[in-house]
Amino acid sequence: MGISAETVEERERAWWMRTVLVLLAPRPVFEALRDDSDAAASARQEPVTAIVFLVGVVAALLAAQSATLLDSSDFDNTLVAVWVLAAGGVQGLFGYWIVGAAVFAGLNAVGPPGRYRGARHLLAFACVPLVLSLLVIWPLRLAAFGSDVFRSGGSDHGAVAVVLDAGDAALALWAAGLILFGMRVVHEWTWGRTLAAYGLAIAAVAAIAAGISLLGF
Repeated sequence: MGISAETVEERERAWWMRTVLVLLAPRPVFEALRDDSDAAASARQEPVTAIVFLVGVVAALLAAQSATLLDSSDFDNTLVAVWVLAAGGVQGLFGYWIVGAAVFAGLNAVGPPGRYRGARHLLAFACVPLVLSLLVIWPLRLAAFGSDVFRSGGSDHGAVAVVLDAGDAALALWAAGLILFGMRVVHEWTWGRTLAAYGLAIAAVAAIAAGISLLGF
């Protein structure tokens, strides 16, 4: 029992290390994702959950910024923080399952897709660059502009704001590129086949977004 428990801990620790490694050397991380056994999936469940939540917080911060929450008398700084954390969990989970389904659909359309779980885990590790927004971009944005970030007509404009927005865009492109690269490595496909699956996944995400918009959510 002691050896078995130690082995499980080592596997879990390895996946926590891969959450950083994917930023530096993504190929071995995606190669490891080829193992979609229950034991392997269980070992990476905690880092996947952490990534999903943190990416959700980034999405919630962007939503709070766009909605200029502090323009409403119903919100103060504390309530914005609470809202971001609560909404982050919901948005992260929603995006994980919905975008994961789109990735799975794209993979399924061009060849043996593996399992839906594997597509979701691929998505999660590919999205690690977005966590850097929470660790780097948002602390700089809040240090520079404070609560004006969540107000209309505040000080959050000019060259600094443009640089920070460009940083967020670069991280989003990085994550998008990792999804493409991960699809190719995990499934060992040609670039042509991978690009076809990727394009179909993007189309699926766009269709879902359009449907949600039409429903007024």
